[in-house]
Amino acid sequence: MKISYSEIFERNREWVAKTIAEDPDFFKRLEAGQTPPILWIGCSDSRVPANQITGTQPGEVFVHRNIANMVVHTDMNMLSVLDYSVNVLKVEHIIVCGHYGCGGVLAAMGNMQVGLIDNWLRHIKDVYAMYQSELDVIEDEHTRGRRFVELNVIEQVHDLSKTSIVQNAWARGQVLHLHGMVYDLGNGLLKDMEMNITDSCNLEEVYRLNTKRASV
Repeated sequence: MKISYSEIFERNREWVAKTIAEDPDFFKRLEAGQTPPILWIGCSDSRVPANQITGTQPGEVFVHRNIANMVVHTDMNMLSVLDYSVNVLKVEHIIVCGHYGCGGVLAAMGNMQVGLIDNWLRHIKDVYAMYQSELDVIEDEHTRGRRFVELNVIEQVHDLSKTSIVQNAWARGQVLHLHGMVYDLGNGLLKDMEMNITDSCNLEEVYRLNTKRASV
């Protein structure tokens, strides 16, 4: 389904009118500020809109999206969103949500050169290398791709726990839960990866930061 540029404004006016009819104070509440309890790190894929698939309203979920829902430790965009959501908004849950059939993940399974995005896909390829012994024995490519999506989500959640932003929040006693889930485009359902990381205790020692600032 294609939508024209002018249709965006038409649909916007229709949405505003419908929203006000149902809740006259809706926009006044939004204007007053935001206190979302959740940070959502999802894929940029247009078929995976965070609010719609979770049934949440504007103001309830703080959202960051990139190709293949990656948590890259040098990505200042992602880190800035993470820092703001944890240290200013005080979110209590961070969700990394992947989706089956993710183009970025599937591209990372192969060796076809795409362009600039190859440098981004390299981070996903690192995940494949970590789980190569498990993935290579899955003969069906479709099944292997679905499992790779799940493993990528798991690793991105672990990478969240390795950031100084998250570890410092835990060190000062802030409530912060890290979760992973996968969205199935075929049926609209979310799969819980059953992750609920609340501290750095299970991190390998090399990733566990001394949260007491060293004097310089």
